[in-house]
Amino acid sequence: MPQDEPLEQMDDPPASMWVTGFSRGMVSRFNAFTSRQVNVNSGGMNITGDAANEPSISVDPRDHNRMVIGWRQFDSVASNFRTSGYGYTSNGGTNWTFPGVLDPSVFRSDPVLFADDSGKFYYNSLLSTFFDNIYRSADGAAPWTNLNGTGNATGGDKQWYTVDNTSSTGHGFQYQAWSTAGNNYGGRQFSRSIDGGATWMDPVNIPNSPQWGTLDVDLSGNLFIGGVNVSTSQVWCIRSSNAKNGAVTPTFDQSTAVNIGGTFGSGQTINPGGLAGQLFLAVDRSGTATNNNIYMLASVRATGVSGGNDVMFVRSTNGGQTFTAPKRINDDPVNPAKWHWMSSFAVAPNGRIDVVWLDTRSAANNTDSQLFYSYSIDGGTTFAPNVAVSAPFNPFLGYPNQNKMGDYMTIVSDNTGGDVAYSATFNQEEDIYYVRVSPPRPSSRPQFDFDGDGKTDLSIYRPGPGEWWWNKSSNGGNAAVQFGTSTDRLTPVDFTGDGKTDVAFWRPATGQWFVLRSEDFSFYAFPFGATGDLPVPADYDGDGKADAAVFRESALTWFISKSSGGTDIVGFGAAGDKPVNADYDGDGKSDIAIFRPNGANGVEWWVRRSSNASVFALQFGAATDKALPGDFTGDGKADVAFWRPSTGAWNILRSEDFSYYAFPFGATGDIASPGDYDGDGKTDAAVFRPSNSTWFANKSGGGTLIQQFGIAGDVPVPSAFVR
Repeated sequence: MPQDEPLEQMDDPPASMWVTGFSRGMVSRFNAFTSRQVNVNSGGMNITGDAANEPSISVDPRDHNRMVIGWRQFDSVASNFRTSGYGYTSNGGTNWTFPGVLDPSVFRSDPVLFADDSGKFYYNSLLSTFFDNIYRSADGAAPWTNLNGTGNATGGDKQWYTVDNTSSTGHGFQYQAWSTAGNNYGGRQFSRSIDGGATWMDPVNIPNSPQWGTLDVDLSGNLFIGGVNVSTSQVWCIRSSNAKNGAVTPTFDQSTAVNIGGTFGSGQTINPGGLAGQLFLAVDRSGTATNNNIYMLASVRATGVSGGNDVMFVRSTNGGQTFTAPKRINDDPVNPAKWHWMSSFAVAPNGRIDVVWLDTRSAANNTDSQLFYSYSIDGGTTFAPNVAVSAPFNPFLGYPNQNKMGDYMTIVSDNTGGDVAYSATFNQEEDIYYVRVSPPRPSSRPQFDFDGDGKTDLSIYRPGPGEWWWNKSSNGGNAAVQFGTSTDRLTPVDFTGDGKTDVAFWRPATGQWFVLRSEDFSFYAFPFGATGDLPVPADYDGDGKADAAVFRESALTWFISKSSGGTDIVGFGAAGDKPVNADYDGDGKSDIAIFRPNGANGVEWWVRRSSNASVFALQFGAATDKALPGDFTGDGKADVAFWRPSTGAWNILRSEDFSYYAFPFGATGDIASPGDYDGDGKTDAAVFRPSNSTWFANKSGGGTLIQQFGIAGDVPVPSAFVR
């Protein structure tokens, strides 16, 4: 496809028939992530025979429960005629309603949605004439009003749109930019509305003609536009410092050429009729050290390479004057043939950067794609290891007489995660899906991860000399430090919140805690607890740092020194109980819990949920079993579980529905040492065999780890909290 031709054109008349049947609406679960189909009827059923792609999501900034997704709706795959589909939710994405399209039988494309700071939703929709309209809804569910009546809101092919939600003089202003192709204004590409989208100024030129990009405002209301000049393949960042002044015609006072690390393309193998992804620009408005940083991201092909794409990222810390060298976000081994496409990103109010894209790294056919996710909490200096979010799907299925899945997908971020709208073919046809992504909850980070790579490390404590040894899963190297005595209790958790386990112990004789910071191995100590207590450190306040805590059996009381401040004192338990604290309700905080070997009804588990202080109890196990709660199913909640030393059997109650499963792994004399050894977000059954100092881990991602590490008398560190 020539890059100077419009991407959105009406080729077919309206489809003569909509709805060929119904099937069950798709809910696709993959590890801890759940993708829910959005384009479903009032009964939650999938409409067969149609297609939907190019989704744009908006979220009410005052109420996360309210979201709207717009998309290109094809009533029949036999025609590429499309209309303006949309769906809404009022319960945070659990259920979606697709009431129909905005303007039946009228060709509409390129949906771009936005929510203002009062909770109103706006829908920018492109007509076949290459003009567009702005629709508004008070809540996303109520009727949508065309703000332009029989007129238009200017616009052009591949328009993008934003609303100034800052407190600058441009508050409430709306801006849009579009391509030079499919353009009714002689190549002019930019317009502004100062009355909420009802009327728009006569369009003006943008220097260097950037297109296929987005626009955003900084905290002062300065407008930035990103895009690529398709004639030269040069990427540009353009600034207007006076677009926020409604009394003047906007001008552009800064144009910066940007090296994004590759070239854009349309008509590539992975998406033959469209782009492999457009360019996204977003500005940090966090008010933190990264405030007003400008970020740009795109799926591009490296120079001189004939196939594939990588997700590339750049940033500016000086108002767009200069940008960093491009950073590759996909962390798989470099392979020019692999596709990392349809990338998108957003910046959260706290400055975290969330990135999503489609990825073929695991596909033998190099086309089946999965949604992937990464994030940065340091302004894009580093990014977290990539995480697969969806099951694989075939992107070539269900084309609506137009061989593409659209040209973009979108994400909106808040302080805890991101809301993603994407197209996939889990139903063997193109449909719209919603999924929530987020950094791992503090309580779901792998325990005993000394190198911070997201995997449990083989690690031992040598009581005689007080030595800690660990084998780094990141590179296979060994590390050791001398810290503690033979009578100390191991308490290895992440006290400092840097994502790495700190070497630490509690001294029963004095009630002192001793911690070596993982950042620099500096040492600190503090008193908390008394002789006879049992240390139960965990993140009870959800701030990402483990809290010093003890269970005092003599008083049946928990004492928790919260890293966020204050001390909680909670009575919970009975004589003979064993503490089994973990995050059973998935709220990112450890729950107070006990394992009662000799309860009135046999072996009992009692859990006090941190989310609402309610208590639940169940029977599971025998008095001699080893209690070891962990997230074996990867849903973000700890499962009630135990290991039976006499048989080597692991027994697990799934947190999702409390269904039960069991399997053998280990032998008499082994020491249960569960952890996430493969970094897939699921707890793996594992044992340490003292007779030959060998580790066995049954990796949930597949395969068994067998490795000798340690000597006679060593204590496996991952057994520290097995009761």
